[in-house]
Amino acid sequence: MGKTIGNNIQLFRKKLGFSQQQLGDLIEVPRELISYYERGSREVSLLHLEKIALCLNIDMEVLLSENHEIIESSLAFAFRADDLSPEDRKTIGFFKEIVNNFIKMKKIEKRGVED
Repeated sequence: MGKTIGNNIQLFRKKLGFSQQQLGDLIEVPRELISYYERGSREVSLLHLEKIALCLNIDMEVLLSENHEIIESSLAFAFRADDLSPEDRKTIGFFKEIVNNFIKMKKIEKRGVED
């Protein structure tokens, strides 16, 4: 699983044009740790996985996925806004997470009504 996560981190990092150093700076870890994660030689902690997903503006599940369709569809919508500060990126990531959680709650609520 570590190699899958590492490959996905590297894929999205490169798609968005981030260096390992830039991603490390965003999640406040050394560049070398990003390299270890991408090679699959170290397991990514849950905290770092969440931060990486937020910085790359994707769902954490995408980083865990081995499904090429999910990865490709997420790559299609991946974008980078260079004029945003790291704090802005984190805020956007948190907002996206709130929206996703709201959508999940609505789906659960809808299933409860249908039962």
